This record gives sequence, structure tokens and C-alpha cells, in this order.
Amino acid sequence: MSAFFVANVKIKDKANYSKYLEKVDAVFSKFNGKYLTVDKNPEILEGQWEYSLFVLIEFPDKDSLKNWYYSDEYQEILKFRLSGADCNTIIVE
Repeated sequence: MSAFFVANVKIKDKANYSKYLEKVDAVFSKFNGKYLTVDKNPEILEGQWEYSLFVLIEFPDKDSLKNWYYSDEYQEILKFRLSGADCNTIIVE
């Protein structure tokens, strides 16, 4: 069953977030993930959305997603995302 990495990202330090973006695709490509959307302007139907980006990534299964997220390569660059942005991330199946 597919698993999805969902992230609401509020960029607070563009320089650090850019360091993350420079390397994320190279790491991501090793783990069979597929970007479904990176949307800067989603249409709000209810509530408030105070983020810079909505990101939705599909993986073949939850194990593949976790292998990517917890990999040494991703953990090495994750520090740039976390210092460059406030993020709420979840896994959904």
C-alpha cells in the first residue's frame, strides 16, 4: 500500500532552506519516492493556512518512506530544512 509524506512548510530562513533544496533531490531519488505536488498557493476551503509550501510525496509503502526519512543521507540534510523552516509532517496511507 502506498504511503504519503505530507509536509506543511513555513520558510523562516531562505538561506538554510536553500541548502536543503540543493541536496534533497539527489537523496530522494535513491528511495523510490515520487513528488505529487509542491504547492505554494493551495486553495483554502476551511480554516487558515499559514505556510509557505504544501508538499506531498508518494512512496511504494511505509517502509520505503521511513527508509528515506531515517537514512543517514537524509538526516544529514534534514538539519537545513529544520533550521530553515517550521514544518509539520505526517505519514498517511
